[in-house]
Amino acid sequence: MSVAASHTHEQSFFQKYLFSTDHKIIAMQYLFTGMFMALIGGFFVYVFRMQLAFPGAEVFGYGVVTPGEYNSLVTNHGTVMIFWVAMPVLVAAFGNYLIPLMIGCDDMVFPRLNRLSYQIFLLSAIVLITSFLVPGGGFGGAWTAYPPLSSNPQYSLTPLGSSLWLVAVALEFVAFLLGGINFITTVMNARAPGMKAFDIPIVIWMIVVASIVFMASVGPLVAGAVMLLLDQNFQVGFFDPARGGDPILWQHLFWFFGHPEVYVVLLPAMGIVAEVISVFSRKKLFGYKTIIFTTVGVAVLSFFVWAHHQFVAGIDPRMANVFTITTLLISIPIAEMIFVYIATLYKGSIEFNTAMLFALGFLAEFLIGGVTGIFLGSSGSDIYFHDTYFVIAHFHYTFVPIAIIAVFAGVYYWFPKMFGRHMSETLGQIHFWGTVIPMNVIFIPLFYLGMAGQHRRIFSYENFPELAHPYMQNLRVVATVALIVMILFQIPFFINFFRSIFAGKKAEKNPWKANTLEWTAESPPPHGNFRELPQVYRPPYEYSVAGRSSDFWPQNER
Repeated sequence: MSVAASHTHEQSFFQKYLFSTDHKIIAMQYLFTGMFMALIGGFFVYVFRMQLAFPGAEVFGYGVVTPGEYNSLVTNHGTVMIFWVAMPVLVAAFGNYLIPLMIGCDDMVFPRLNRLSYQIFLLSAIVLITSFLVPGGGFGGAWTAYPPLSSNPQYSLTPLGSSLWLVAVALEFVAFLLGGINFITTVMNARAPGMKAFDIPIVIWMIVVASIVFMASVGPLVAGAVMLLLDQNFQVGFFDPARGGDPILWQHLFWFFGHPEVYVVLLPAMGIVAEVISVFSRKKLFGYKTIIFTTVGVAVLSFFVWAHHQFVAGIDPRMANVFTITTLLISIPIAEMIFVYIATLYKGSIEFNTAMLFALGFLAEFLIGGVTGIFLGSSGSDIYFHDTYFVIAHFHYTFVPIAIIAVFAGVYYWFPKMFGRHMSETLGQIHFWGTVIPMNVIFIPLFYLGMAGQHRRIFSYENFPELAHPYMQNLRVVATVALIVMILFQIPFFINFFRSIFAGKKAEKNPWKANTLEWTAESPPPHGNFRELPQVYRPPYEYSVAGRSSDFWPQNER
């Protein structure tokens, strides 16, 4: 019996698009919600960067920024971009869309649980947005929520906004726990006949390992969030030294999750890039098994590096040495992956389309983030750089490639499969150059400002003569203008994306001549994905095999 035949019942609009259990629709819900939240996060950074560049001036579209609003904007920009953009798009949207299609099954093994995970995530987004609008405004204690600013109402100007922010984060974590259970179980139990462990595409391996890391690390932070909520509203005192608590405890609970979280979003991004460079260099992915073992090694090591965020928090210097070593060690497997990807490109027949440009851009920009992280992983240099704009620049050279550049690579690559149409290459390449060039103009000056001693989270540097020098202020203006340029160049992407859904050139089933199973389904795939479940005969990266008339060899062909 065909798979499609078991899904022929008619669905109403609400069943199909709002309350669907189809993994593809749920993926689109995560994707569009993440895109909407990215607009909010982008607006926040525009407003507070304008305040830094032009202190006290009226910001177009917002007005004059007060110190409390500045703190809230900075806090929620970080919160939104990490938890409501990077995670839902990279993990949930791509995970939901790709896993059943790439392993050759009709849906997730728990489709109703999948729907519930998105509904809880949507509720978390609504609660977060509500926190901006309540009396007192949104939470302004930084996205890391360190006590006492986050725990003691005496120090918080936004007690209701703080509690809503915390509830939103907790709800979002519950949503991703449910999603992670589904991802892992589906890949373990629903693979197509013949698909062995080493026949699974790299991006699926990465998403599954990321889900395991998330599930293993988030528990202490969920417990910490409950403790912080009790401190905020009932003055229980978990993090209050006057009541026998310890504010440093929150830092441990937060970063035990917070640093593995970097790899929760990095690994799917690395997986997306692997798929793109293999297809568009027409080469077998170099070191497929090496990448898998390296990924597992990264997952394990990610649980032993968290305290490098606490080198200035009173940590024992002997323990600081241990975490310096583990932090430097984890850079080795990540660097190995980058070199493996470069080896895949070597002597390949490279096609420089938009998806490939973003994949190559990811490798170049993330490499800068990785190299500058070595300075912060060393306890000696981190004492100077801690909480300066050097940290901001480093962090964004890791997260912008992960949450923006790799996402764009994936969207341009899988768009023909998602919607059955092609995006415009002309608009796509304008979008690429208009994103990557301004990004460097934003953050390279911030490295210099950080080395000059500029601290982060300061509303105005006018009261700090050593930081208010004209050349430093000019660099702030340059970074802000570059940010505005980068934001404006996202307009071609949105025009390209939404116009192409309805009017783009129609795509065939396998326009990129790729090997993985999603390209054997129709474009876009029907409810149930495949007319007949595919049979797998080989690994996913058999390109340019000697003796074949074509340079690709799909997994389901004998």
